[in-house]
Amino acid sequence: MRLLVTGGAGFIGANFVHRTVARRPDVHVTVLDKLTYAGNRASLAPIADRIEFVQGDIADAALVDRLVGGADAVVHFAAESHNDNSLADPWPFVQTNIVGTYALLQAVRKHEARYHHISTDEVYGDLELDDPGAFNESTPYNPSSPYSATKASSDLLVRAWVRSFGVRATISNCSNNFGPYQHVEKFIPRQITNLIDGVRPRLYGAGHQVRDWIHVDDHNSAVWEILQRGRIGQTYLIGADGERDNKSVVQLILEAFGRAPDDFDHVTDRPGHDQRYAIDATLLRTELGWEPEYRDFRKGLDATIEWYRENESWWRPQKAATEHAYVSAGEQVI
Repeated sequence: MRLLVTGGAGFIGANFVHRTVARRPDVHVTVLDKLTYAGNRASLAPIADRIEFVQGDIADAALVDRLVGGADAVVHFAAESHNDNSLADPWPFVQTNIVGTYALLQAVRKHEARYHHISTDEVYGDLELDDPGAFNESTPYNPSSPYSATKASSDLLVRAWVRSFGVRATISNCSNNFGPYQHVEKFIPRQITNLIDGVRPRLYGAGHQVRDWIHVDDHNSAVWEILQRGRIGQTYLIGADGERDNKSVVQLILEAFGRAPDDFDHVTDRPGHDQRYAIDATLLRTELGWEPEYRDFRKGLDATIEWYRENESWWRPQKAATEHAYVSAGEQVI
């Protein structure tokens, strides 16, 4: 198989490329990545001699057409994905998540390539904290931020290209990922790297917001199942029953560092902060037989903490700029 992976130098994409190279030596991987601040060429350094890397923009229709023309399948991870950034400047999210997806869809339509579209549970909005339900494939879209609205838009483009043009595509909407190579702006690596630096973690609001966590390796194993055996036109939700509120996650990280459970600071909550995400992955499990490896959230979290301890050279260059950006955006700091 000749596989094109967009956003393959980003967090989930890089882990997908590592997993593919390690487990599927018969697959030739080409990575297309713009290398914005969230894309890091160093994430692919250990396997650089085993892949083809192209720096470029998925909104560049000519480039995308050329690369898709040489591929049997495309897995589309590339996205602008930080909610706070989308509130400050929505345009890059429109350009990448909508225009970029359009360019890819036109190319896979022309070249008849298989296409898998990576999306997020945030397209569904949020659930009340006391709601016993969970998102499923029939949940109506109700995005809360410019980021989630552009991802919802891209999902709908995929569905339309399947129905209107016969594109061989599938979609997956996944819950919150954690694991190696995640940018330090994100919730879990930010808390870990702050503690490595001796800085107290910071928590938006009271920390009651609930996220459904999944280790990135489990997400990517599900993507491969869908790519190989998923029904064309079908959406699959990927989740590992990992619901935790943000405060509990911070306290687990503090425990791993031998710190007191209240050794953190509250900061002003962000506007429109979704309350709860929860994934019902029944279809994925029953139809494709997928099961997560990291059923124990704490086990996956401990492995992630160990990775950041051992790979300071990877995240250290990002850290100062990330913290400066939070201060510039008005986050309260001690």
